[in-house]
Amino acid sequence: MPESKPRRKKNSQPQETRQSAHAIDKPMPGWYKPVMFGLMLLGLVWIIVYYVSQTLYPIPNIGGWNIVVGFGIAMVGFFMTTGWK
Repeated sequence: MPESKPRRKKNSQPQETRQSAHAIDKPMPGWYKPVMFGLMLLGLVWIIVYYVSQTLYPIPNIGGWNIVVGFGIAMVGFFMTTGWK
């Protein structure tokens, strides 16, 4: 049985556009990874301190909102993972 010939794809992007895409792939700054992991750990520690201190710390006046603050700090760290290369 005869086999079909493979089709060649046309380059729809001009040469300049393809080169500019490589310019976007710059290395991450040295502070990015420590800040990312630091925020995730800080949020975790915030929540652990809240539970271990029986809701007295880290900020006693906001009560249950300490959980929201802890998760918010941790989520900023997790959102930073999307830009990590």
